[in-house]
Amino acid sequence: MKRKRLKKIISLVIVATLSAMIFVGCGDSKKESGEDEQVLTYNLGADSKTLDPALNSSVDGGIVLSNAFEGLCRTDENDKAIEGGAESWTISDDQLTYTFKLREDAKWSNGDSVTAEDYEYAWKRVLNPETAAEYAYQMYYIKGAEAYNTGSGSVDDVGVKAIDDYTLEVQLESPTTYFLELTAFPCYFPVNKKVVEADPDWATKVDTYVSNGPFELTDWKLKDSLVFEKNQDYYDKDKVKLDKLIMKMVTDETSASASYKSGDFDMIDVVPISEIETGLADGSYTKFPNLGTYYLSINVTGENESDDVNKALQNEKVRKALSLAIDRDSIVKNITKGGEIPAYSFVPEGIPGADGNDFASKEYFKTSGNIDEAKKLLEEAGYKDGEGFPTITLLYNQEGAHGDIMQAIADMWKKNLGINVSLAQQEWKVFQTTRTDKNYNIARDGWLGDYVDPMTFLDLFTSTSSLNNSGFSNSEYDSLISEAKAETDSAKRDEILHKAEDILMDDMSIIPIYYYSQVKGIKSYVKDVRVSALGFVYFDRAYIDGK
Repeated sequence: MKRKRLKKIISLVIVATLSAMIFVGCGDSKKESGEDEQVLTYNLGADSKTLDPALNSSVDGGIVLSNAFEGLCRTDENDKAIEGGAESWTISDDQLTYTFKLREDAKWSNGDSVTAEDYEYAWKRVLNPETAAEYAYQMYYIKGAEAYNTGSGSVDDVGVKAIDDYTLEVQLESPTTYFLELTAFPCYFPVNKKVVEADPDWATKVDTYVSNGPFELTDWKLKDSLVFEKNQDYYDKDKVKLDKLIMKMVTDETSASASYKSGDFDMIDVVPISEIETGLADGSYTKFPNLGTYYLSINVTGENESDDVNKALQNEKVRKALSLAIDRDSIVKNITKGGEIPAYSFVPEGIPGADGNDFASKEYFKTSGNIDEAKKLLEEAGYKDGEGFPTITLLYNQEGAHGDIMQAIADMWKKNLGINVSLAQQEWKVFQTTRTDKNYNIARDGWLGDYVDPMTFLDLFTSTSSLNNSGFSNSEYDSLISEAKAETDSAKRDEILHKAEDILMDDMSIIPIYYYSQVKGIKSYVKDVRVSALGFVYFDRAYIDGK
């Protein structure tokens, strides 16, 4: 650069920088070439508890991870596995050994090559008992994984091995038809072994947040925003059209909606309930399918603070009475208003069974409730008309409209059963820990499928699942889940899983409320964002056109 031009250039740079600061939130900044810079501002609506693939268990964190990282496979518009970090794979005749051939041009955002050793290290890190990964059970399909994670086996016996830099061999306990889809899930993402071993807090800082997906983290303001830019080391970067992806963390839906309407946000993940009907009608909001169930978890561990509460909630008749006293039809009609379906089972509609029909084919309870039966059960449990029943606390996270739903349920329990309920709310990060630690009476809960199969809902409640928030434990249930995982006959497998759900719904330590739908605000000029029925949002093909 020639010295005589330096002063003029510095002045131009200052002006350009100020302009960029003013317009960054609206996607109006310019590239050096003079072209419009592709910037999309998306309100994630939550401050994720963690951005470590091994430790995350929330959908909001999963959305972030799915745009920053990439597993052996990605998923297509039908949530089926396609090539990702692996360019090909072979499966043995007995369907127990998978051999993945990695892309030799796959790079980390710091320029390092992504190797098979990174995958082996990442998966074994999830399974390491010291990591305390809630999703470790999701890897129990791998030979020796459960034994290692539960302390009865060795890491050397885990069936994951880097054969060479670009070949990964995986051995399974039993044939798993959806294993390829599992490799696209965040807990199966690789991590850069060198970076992680050098700094245990690598996932909390921009400088060490090294990823292998379409976007890399370049700025992070706690409780405000995550800024991602196109990863120039990503092997498929030429198909990534966005230059910058800004994820905001505005938790108040009304505030987020106002920013969306004013044009400060190009997309919002959650919209106010009061605006859904109008927004869907005028096209400002869009509804997407969502494979998931909104439910209540009842702490049945006996670890509630009050002995009276423990006695009540450990009574199966009480739990069934609580469930039957809820009018789910009224909740989705008058409160949520987003096209949700009143739940009549835990496994939601939308998963095909072996016979081609929906797996969710059994109505375990009437969605409108059954007040007479609820009162009868409560009386049989020793609490006629709620007399002597302790005040229970219904806990929920403060973000979103959960408070309205919890208030409605509390009112139904009071009116229909004579039970007094105290409502309590916590910030999302705190709430997740409280619920996992089982420091609650009854808590709001929800689950979105990790893959399209009933197992993603039912193995959640095995005795060893760290995401089993209610503490439900049943040896017959555990045996049925293990049996279903080993069964290769699809019809027999469905039969086994139905038996397992029968046990879960008879125990009623969880109370399904409704099956989710997704309503999001997406401006008309935002193109090719993919919203998965599994809850993830993908921006790797998104772009702005006509803003």
